[in-house]
Amino acid sequence: MSDFDFIIVGGGSAGCALARRLSDDPGLRVCLIEAGAKARNPAVHLPFGLAVIGLFNNLQWGYETAPQDQLRQRNLVWPRGRVLGGSSAVNAMIYSRGMRADYDGWAALGATGWDYASVLPYFRKAEANQRGGDDIHGADGLLPVSDLPDPNPLSRAFVEAGSQAQIPVTDDFNRGEDCEAIGIYQVTTRDGLRASAARAYLSPEVRARDNLTILTQTSVRQIVFEGRRATGVETGIAGRHAGQGAGDDRTQTLCAAREVLLSAGAINSPHLLMLSGIGPAEHLSSHGIDVVHDAPFVGQRLVDHLDVITQFTSRIGARGGLGFQWNVPARSLRWALQWLSRRGGTFASNVAEAGGFVKSDPSLDRPDIQFHFLPARMANHGRQLVWGYGYTLHACNLYPRSEGEIRLASADPAAPPIMDPRYLSDPDGHDMRVLMAALDWSRRILAAPAFDGYRGRELRPGAAVQTAEQIRDWVARTAETIYHPVGTVAMGAADDPRASLTPDLRVKGVRGLRVVDASVMPRLIGGNTNAPTIMIAEKAAEMILDAVRSGEKGPTP
Repeated sequence: MSDFDFIIVGGGSAGCALARRLSDDPGLRVCLIEAGAKARNPAVHLPFGLAVIGLFNNLQWGYETAPQDQLRQRNLVWPRGRVLGGSSAVNAMIYSRGMRADYDGWAALGATGWDYASVLPYFRKAEANQRGGDDIHGADGLLPVSDLPDPNPLSRAFVEAGSQAQIPVTDDFNRGEDCEAIGIYQVTTRDGLRASAARAYLSPEVRARDNLTILTQTSVRQIVFEGRRATGVETGIAGRHAGQGAGDDRTQTLCAAREVLLSAGAINSPHLLMLSGIGPAEHLSSHGIDVVHDAPFVGQRLVDHLDVITQFTSRIGARGGLGFQWNVPARSLRWALQWLSRRGGTFASNVAEAGGFVKSDPSLDRPDIQFHFLPARMANHGRQLVWGYGYTLHACNLYPRSEGEIRLASADPAAPPIMDPRYLSDPDGHDMRVLMAALDWSRRILAAPAFDGYRGRELRPGAAVQTAEQIRDWVARTAETIYHPVGTVAMGAADDPRASLTPDLRVKGVRGLRVVDASVMPRLIGGNTNAPTIMIAEKAAEMILDAVRSGEKGPTP
């Protein structure tokens, strides 16, 4: 129970994939540790559960950012999954890889082996696409990728409206090119059920393997070192609001003969590294933490997709979208029958069905704005129900120049870290200009003739918001995250002082420790981050297994 070859910290998208691939070798003893519980809530498994999943506090960490100077000192909600499957159990299930230039850009920054041609095989290895495989897509992987069985009429109207606004239409955003287009997203579902990383990679047969131990509701308080070698982790019973800690005196040390693999995400991975003595030395010392290795950029380089919303009421009620109204019981019964009979209908919808990519400036080499269209009105990240019918268009800035940080609030593992993305802090105002262009695009699409039969009143930002000054003020008052923080333990060249990891994802300055999750991205990709995070885990697993097969031993004292 206490001795393993590999210990994986974090049972999210990357951790579940790692646990499956490493335990495929029966000679390796693998332990996967997750602070959350197993996913038993039906809202996790039904794709339409996305509409209400924000109401369940026990599925998420309950994080908020520090007050944001450029956003009227607001503390933004940062939903992150706290359940086996991690954020893949609470996200919108959109399968989006990003763009070719994103990965070529990683390689140019010193992350050798992470260019597009090098990562494509791992996207294909992961993917089980309903349409079959080809030179771009995979058909035999573990991650189901499906077409939505019954897109909402409003979602189809959105695609038609985009076409009327002179945006090309596509049925595949992942062909490998930098895709300026609009369409219906493919999603990570199968047979009308969400395919979280836990469902996709950890089948009951895998969970029953003798060489795989899965510990849920277990927190990791710190990584254990002998000198500069990671030898294991100290665990406790996970407390509800703990960042990585437990607030519980009962602890246990688990030993890793080969490596500790940190897959706790862009917030908790740097947090745990700093609690364990790896981070900016002065910052660690100020909290009384012994420094194992001075890593100035652990917790730095934080970037995220900031998002603006345009929202309308629908004047034809139930026929024009999804919503909570007096007839919800009858509609829900009909939806349930559709799902039970053919695994289709509204309950099989991921809600954020359609979207696309456009440029804020025609001279750009790739799109820098992404849309997520919902045939519904939602508020406060789904944490409160909205009465009535309508539709919502999210538009985010794909390549922000503003960088923030994760830092310690305390040396207590139970205290959440300080999350400060510093949105819109770039000195030349680029990020604000992109969001203003995103709003302009959103209004242009929603004003197209395809919506004439549906369009009611513009609720957000509202008809009174028109001038540049009014729009800037509205962005500052209302912009929110679209849930894609990355970069806080970035990989790069061995001699790059801003890179905390080498390209094989090993933590610089120590042995026996890698990071495998979205925090390793040296730059934010142009799309949703779940599929790229799983790709990172697939590539990391192969690198680790190659090292084992080549005879590389675990770290020695």
